[in-house]
Amino acid sequence: MTAPISISLDVNGERVDTSVLPRLNLADFLREHLKLTGTHVGCEHGVCGACTVRVDGEIVRACLMLAVQANNASVETIEGLSDSGEIADLQAAFRDRNALQCGFCTPAMLMAAQDLLKQNSTPNREQIREHLSGNYCRCTGYQAIVDAVETTARARVGRTA
Repeated sequence: MTAPISISLDVNGERVDTSVLPRLNLADFLREHLKLTGTHVGCEHGVCGACTVRVDGEIVRACLMLAVQANNASVETIEGLSDSGEIADLQAAFRDRNALQCGFCTPAMLMAAQDLLKQNSTPNREQIREHLSGNYCRCTGYQAIVDAVETTARARVGRTA
């Protein structure tokens, strides 16, 4: 059997020092070891996007990244973005525009939407659809999700104008 490997990383601003098996993926580490269950596991092939997190500021599929690869990295999950208030307006827009439905894809959709809005404060509907296309939703048909992201973008630009 393979021996555990020591890793140190920041998760949502808190230092985590632990040992993990080398084959443990980041999604399972977050869910099972740290009880951060907002990172969902869907396809386990990186296709559905349900496991989207931020590592060193970039969104990644946590099911495709090993926990040991996050050594010395900064990892942000939906819990961290939510607790910090970074996405409060986006969450409200999802609620108000009925973009939640079953909620399984919502954490990753919020992560991807925030990533887009950080890159482009005024995306058009096609850019929103394209950026979110790596995240599957079986309930909403995406229209309400695109509406929520568009609403948030307009409101954020209005606040800074």
